[in-house]
Amino acid sequence: MTRPYSNDLRERVVAAVAAGQSCRIVAGRFDIAVSSVVKWSQRYRATGSVSPGKMGGHRRRVLEPHRAFIVEQIEQTSHLTLHRLKDELAARGVTVSHNAIWQFMRREGLSFKKNAVRP
Repeated sequence: MTRPYSNDLRERVVAAVAAGQSCRIVAGRFDIAVSSVVKWSQRYRATGSVSPGKMGGHRRRVLEPHRAFIVEQIEQTSHLTLHRLKDELAARGVTVSHNAIWQFMRREGLSFKKNAVRP
């Protein structure tokens, strides 16, 4: 992911637009896209700042609050599958894919092998 333009450039662009120049002329002068000039001007009018918004971030883990329920289901039912666990969670109002459950299990170090002989 690329990093945003500097605030100094953003401020000079917005100041040029506020001085009365058109967005196309300002974009050509500073060698940036017209859409950037328009968006920065809109952001400045709406918020009073030209600073870029937050980039990236982390997704919250949907299954964290349900860890106790998942562990309980694994302990109670030895022949539990990911799809069955998905159905059990759906009955509680949690809709996730079986892949999300698999990733949660791996991350938490949980497993349920159907063959009890294997270590």
